This record gives sequence, structure tokens and C-alpha cells, in this order.
Amino acid sequence: MSTTLTIYGVPQSRAARCLWMARELGLEHASDPVHFQKTRESSALAAVNPNQRIPALLDGTFSLFESLAINLYLAKKYGAGTAFESPTLEHEALVTQWSFWAMTEVEKPLLGLLMAAFGRGDGQEAAHTAALARPLKVLNDHLAGRAWLVGTAFSTADLNVAAVLAWAYPAKLDLSAWPRVAEWLGRCTARPAFKG
Repeated sequence: MSTTLTIYGVPQSRAARCLWMARELGLEHASDPVHFQKTRESSALAAVNPNQRIPALLDGTFSLFESLAINLYLAKKYGAGTAFESPTLEHEALVTQWSFWAMTEVEKPLLGLLMAAFGRGDGQEAAHTAALARPLKVLNDHLAGRAWLVGTAFSTADLNVAAVLAWAYPAKLDLSAWPRVAEWLGRCTARPAFKG
């Protein structure tokens, strides 16, 4: 499928989530590797995202920012006939729920641990780890008896949540207390499009 998509941001940032989705959908896309430390230097990025943050998307003349919003958009626009298409309103609502959940419940404390792993921590690593216990239990319980978050196949919900939780690897977060989460995350990150 030929598209006029451009994704702004380096793969070592939240842009990785959008690049993963584009690969899953088989979308031709350009990548403008704006580094997160140099976003203010990119006039092209500023034209797409006035916040001057990555990632951002330009699809023809339509621009969008926020990584998980971009993924929800890509799935809805280009996912017809794939596992990324929500067959019902309820399915779509659950995909959105889990995507928002990842951002509100998991990303901030996990980012704190990730920064600490790179020597830029805030000294609150124990608090960040403790803050993850409840949401990871919720996810672990939800995965009882199911392989995927919503429905019976890998979906946008899995991609969006796994894209956030994948930070657990470089953050060296021990997931052994949540074995279903660890297994599910392993299945998600074993996908060729993740590794791409």
C-alpha cells in the first residue's frame, strides 16, 4: 500500500511505537529522525506539531501528534481487513481503554526506572517500582486465560500497551511477580515488526 506518511522522531523515543504500527500495517512511510534533544531545531516538526515534541505524523496534509493517538488513527484508517480493525464499537472502546491505561498507569513510573537505568534517575526508584505493582497486577489478572488484551488476536491494544511496557527491558524491571505479563510482553516483542 502506497501512502504519503511521514513519522517524525528517532526510533529510540516514543516514535518507536508509531514506527512499529506502520510496519505491522505494511505501510510505506518516510521517517524524519528528529532527535528528542533537538526538536526545537526542526522547522518541519514545528509545522506538524506546535508542541515541538516527537513523535508526530504527517499523512498527506493531515497532521497528528501523541504516539498512541497516532497508532489509533493508523489502525482505524489503514487496518481494514486486519487484526488491527475493530469489528465492533465495544472492541474499539476496549482498545482505547487499554491504550489510555498504559499512558496513565504505567508510563510515568516506568520512565522513572528507565531514566535511572541510564544514570539519570531522580532517586525515587523504589517509589516508581511500587507504583507499578498495582497496574501490573491488573494486567496480569486480565491476561488469565487469554493470549491477547482484546479479542483473540494481537491488536492495537496489545501494540500500544506493549510499546510502553517494552521499556521494562532496558529499565531492568523484574516482571517475575507478573508471569502472564512477562509471557504476553515476550509474545508481543517477538513480532518481526517490533524488531524492525
